[in-house]
Amino acid sequence: MAGLSFYSLSNCILHVLLVHYCQSRLIGPNQPITATAGEDITLPCHLVPGENVAAMTLEWTRPDLDPRFVFLWRAGQDLINMKNPSYIGRSSLFTDELKHGNISLKLCKVKPADEGRYRCHIPEKNEEAFIDLVVASSAVSSPVISLEGIDRDKTGVVLECKSEGWHPKPELLWLDAEGNLLSAGPTETLRGPDDLYTVSSRVTVEKRHSNNITCRVQQKQISKSRETHRHVPDEFFELTSCSAAPIVIGLAVSLAVSIILILIGVFFIWRQNKTNVRRAHCDARKEQETANRPESDKTERDQEQDKLMLQDIVACEKNHHAAEEKLKEAHRQLEKKDAEISNMKKECEKNQHAVEKLKEADEKLKAAHRQLEKKDAEISNMKKEPDTSKPPPEKSQTSFEEQNKSDSANHSSKTGDITVVEVEKNGSYIFLKNTSSENKLLSGWKLKLQINNRESATYEFKENFILKAGKTLLLRQDAVNKPNETDADLLWMNMVIWNIGDDVKIDLISNTGEEQMLFKNKIM
Repeated sequence: MAGLSFYSLSNCILHVLLVHYCQSRLIGPNQPITATAGEDITLPCHLVPGENVAAMTLEWTRPDLDPRFVFLWRAGQDLINMKNPSYIGRSSLFTDELKHGNISLKLCKVKPADEGRYRCHIPEKNEEAFIDLVVASSAVSSPVISLEGIDRDKTGVVLECKSEGWHPKPELLWLDAEGNLLSAGPTETLRGPDDLYTVSSRVTVEKRHSNNITCRVQQKQISKSRETHRHVPDEFFELTSCSAAPIVIGLAVSLAVSIILILIGVFFIWRQNKTNVRRAHCDARKEQETANRPESDKTERDQEQDKLMLQDIVACEKNHHAAEEKLKEAHRQLEKKDAEISNMKKECEKNQHAVEKLKEADEKLKAAHRQLEKKDAEISNMKKEPDTSKPPPEKSQTSFEEQNKSDSANHSSKTGDITVVEVEKNGSYIFLKNTSSENKLLSGWKLKLQINNRESATYEFKENFILKAGKTLLLRQDAVNKPNETDADLLWMNMVIWNIGDDVKIDLISNTGEEQMLFKNKIM
């Protein structure tokens, strides 16, 4: 009995350990998912090891929303009436993949308001995973630098930089010609009804900063930046010298008033001296009459008065001459100041005319910049639109080997001889190679995988991904270790799993919509 009890207890412990360690875990990506506004995006979430969850309740929620449900699957149905209204018709699951434990969420036409943290949850298993989504704007405009005025206190030029259409919120920096940060005013940020940000900032540029200024707007989270360079002419800095004109004019006016007051004082002194001279002449006549008298009749007092009279006459003449000289000198100084003020006014009028010309040129530059952005947007839209003028390729009724050979030859001329080297029989990875002599930019290309004619899964190559000439590429599941030495290694989070005996078809779709079959065969 003791042996039997020990045996039962061992089996129970083993069963508990197996249940604990063999339970499926819900796995999501470790890094945030970045999407561009307007495109379709998949938020990966799956059970490892996989099992059928089609009959379970599956929840996709955003805690910051009300209602919080982005997608709700219950009793094998999509409960649309429980969804948040902004996700109706835009969120869905890959229903054919539920039996493999894949509950990844597909969002159509992503918009900035979709940014946030998503919760993938299976209530029956008490398992959850969190995925962060970052939405980048596709309508970012290059910064525009404009002249706003002159800072007379700092004798510098005030520039303003403005950029529109950003998401998430960016930062704005001012740099000089050497790449050093300039001290600028606070960045003004406005968020429009479309959830896109407009940022602007002003900076005072002094002569010591050099004439070449850069405005840079960047968003590090999505690794996107735009910058504009502006050359500030020397004439802009020379205009700041006009700021001293009011002070000089004020001093000149004060000096002129002082000179006028001095002239008035000199005039009154001259008038007084003239009156004194007249009196002296009258006294002199009387004295002359007295002098006509015989010398013997003059007293000592009369002789003293004659001497004083002569001294007064000499002093009066000297004062009159000095007053005339001061008046002439003041007049010359006043004429000189008038000429200086007139020249300064002409110079300021000339500089003001130059400012008007520069502002007019600046407006023309802005208009040309807007036209250039409009043309760039039209060219970008033309590149994104697929070429529908070409007729679709005709499907032949030949055998699979002949069709595969024909498709390979056609693909070689259109897609650079990107071929399938190996399709792993246990559904773990796909091995590709660029057999051409040219590097291939696969930005916007897609690889479509279909098993047994079920709904296909698609992998889209990221922006600026290049498969170099003669190099290999391994596309594999997240949980699979790298099996071979390859030149490039990419993870496909929601790769469809196939097994031996399954019919596998792999197509490569270019960014212009041309579709080429790379592989079609039964896995043996």
